[in-house]
Amino acid sequence: MSPSPDGFLSRSYQCRDCGSDVGFRSRRRSLAERFLLPLLFLRPVRCGECFRRDYRFIFTRVEDRFSSSSRLIAVKAPVPPKRNVA
Repeated sequence: MSPSPDGFLSRSYQCRDCGSDVGFRSRRRSLAERFLLPLLFLRPVRCGECFRRDYRFIFTRVEDRFSSSSRLIAVKAPVPPKRNVA
């Protein structure tokens, strides 16, 4: 991997399962993930394509959980009133 211009330790994300380069920060689930992972400089990351969850170094560049591309709001279509017309 070639060194990036942003810094020596920063790396771009690449999924180990599907090879995608889209990754998002994942929510920390357990006490071990909340307190042990930061001591090891790790954080949970989820792939944007195959949704595999993995641990990566905190220096790996990934998207925030709620970026502008992931904020899709589902809108329900209006339901027509039910009429019994003969």
